[in-house]
Amino acid sequence: MFEKMAHFFSITSVQFLFTVLAIYLFGLLIISLINRQVKDLRKRHTRRKVTLYATVLAILVFSVLFWLEAVKSVGVVISIVGAGLVVALQEVILCFAGWFLIIFRRPFSVGDRIEIGSVKGDVIDVRMFQTALLEVGNWVGAEQSTGRVVHVPNSSVFKEKIFNYTKGFEFVWNEVKVTVTFASDWQKAKEIILRQGNPEIDNLPQEKVQASIERMAQEYMIHYEKFTPIVYVNIVGHGIELTLRYLTEVRKRRTTEDRISRAVLEEFAREKDIQFAYPTYRIVK
Repeated sequence: MFEKMAHFFSITSVQFLFTVLAIYLFGLLIISLINRQVKDLRKRHTRRKVTLYATVLAILVFSVLFWLEAVKSVGVVISIVGAGLVVALQEVILCFAGWFLIIFRRPFSVGDRIEIGSVKGDVIDVRMFQTALLEVGNWVGAEQSTGRVVHVPNSSVFKEKIFNYTKGFEFVWNEVKVTVTFASDWQKAKEIILRQGNPEIDNLPQEKVQASIERMAQEYMIHYEKFTPIVYVNIVGHGIELTLRYLTEVRKRRTTEDRISRAVLEEFAREKDIQFAYPTYRIVK
């Protein structure tokens, strides 16, 4: 058997090397064409990754077929070893399957802001076994970047819930809460807060919003009628709570909260009949 294998390798080893080299060079050629032709950064990154993995997969498949032809007389041994590898590499195989799901079903892609398990961040790379996120939130408020890169195994797509903040509809509803005293003119306060929310909807790219709605409606049972800000009124223990609900871009939550809060503070400072409420205590003897 070993003599036959030696003879087989002596004849085909050169062909094998040339074939592998040809596949590799073809993959490099495709990547080079992608770099020159595709201008969109996200699409270029994704297509380069797919081409790279397809090239590696083609080389692996060809190598396996080559070896199987050489050692087909020991197929039983290979079957046993293969079964053992499947058990030992279960997590690796699951990560690889998760990569296929991400590439072809696209629950998220590079550039999306997602939350998977307990991790939230912007997707900066999707690899064969793991996905890299630029973390947001955690100890940083209003979902701004922490600066940390988190690597999440691709097997997580089968085990964890995935929240996508930007797929289809790239906007979120945000809220700013203000509490005034019971003695304050809460109706005037409500009008002031609502005025500060109106510029936010005016600043949104309306064509982009409408296009996002139409795109989402084609894929999901989603329907939005109103996008204008609204203020909800609620009675709480220490005053009247006014909640401004408005639409904003995913990555501009903190910026809009800052602008609205500053404007409300300035407006309330001019009004003598509006006071901020806060928990107070009275000690009675």
